[in-house]
Amino acid sequence: MGVYKRGKTWQVVIRIKGHETVCHTFDTKAQAEEWYDETRFEIRRGRYSSRKEVENTTLAEALERYDREILPSKKSQRPVRVAIRQWLSHPLAKRSLASIRGSDIATWRDERLKNVSPNTVRLDLALLSHLFTISIKEWGMTGLVNPVQQIRKPKLPKGRDRRLKSGEFERILEASGSSFLGSIVRLALETGMRRSEIAGMTWNQVDLKKKTVTLPETKNGERRVVPLSSEAVRILSDLPRRIDGKIWGVEEQSITRAFERALSRARAVYEKECKEKGEKADSAFLNDLTFHDLRHEATSRFFEKGFNVMEVAAITGHKTLQMLKRYTHLKAEELAARMK
Repeated sequence: MGVYKRGKTWQVVIRIKGHETVCHTFDTKAQAEEWYDETRFEIRRGRYSSRKEVENTTLAEALERYDREILPSKKSQRPVRVAIRQWLSHPLAKRSLASIRGSDIATWRDERLKNVSPNTVRLDLALLSHLFTISIKEWGMTGLVNPVQQIRKPKLPKGRDRRLKSGEFERILEASGSSFLGSIVRLALETGMRRSEIAGMTWNQVDLKKKTVTLPETKNGERRVVPLSSEAVRILSDLPRRIDGKIWGVEEQSITRAFERALSRARAVYEKECKEKGEKADSAFLNDLTFHDLRHEATSRFFEKGFNVMEVAAITGHKTLQMLKRYTHLKAEELAARMK
């Protein structure tokens, strides 16, 4: 009875007369000794809850329950379901919740970072951490330890500072042809709206006389009224009306794919022109550009037009100055022109 070293882990075994044997494994001796003392105290005071449910519930079963009970209440479900599928495909899914230790998650983290970005890993870890929190607080799995809280989170790279280069916008529009993409790209630059917000727009949200678009629920979970520039009003006024009331009738992923195709076509045309002129193509031109970068560009342009922080936040929906700083990259030459 007590704390034992078992390979790279520490095992706790508590045997008290009249009570079932209690066992648990930890990564460090300090964690094991702390749990040993607390559990013995709880058993002797009659306050200890059995860990059978925790030890008999696999990670896969907990994830499936999370999918049924917790996910429906979340606004953005698709990325969470992707993360759930990722965890379900991993060998850890077959393990009981009680058996998963911080070292297991740390090993998973290091392997995962070889194939995906640090931000993706952080999102996957956030799901797992929330699952353990829900299991402890709402599903009554007392004695369960959240292994995600015991490890280091991947360090995120610095925020992107990609802005449109001279000529890129025009070439993307040309490559978009007569498709819906050209209007969406132009609107994104005029409003700074997110891809999801643009895709979900309906005509009953738009008031062309007041020059506003009312978004009933945004990524932040709050209502936002987006002001429309004269150009944005022209863009929307020129669009045909759909029977279903939607402005575009396309999904978020359709916008992304269309943007990527247009970017690829624009780059191909640019490279061909450079070759015909005997010039070297700029490797950065029409490369490493995403649709979300249009939001970066629009936000920066708002500042360059002289809007203050509160005004830009009202337009874009950013909650904090720190969030705005991630998306705002002012051009030095523009600032210099305003200095005396």
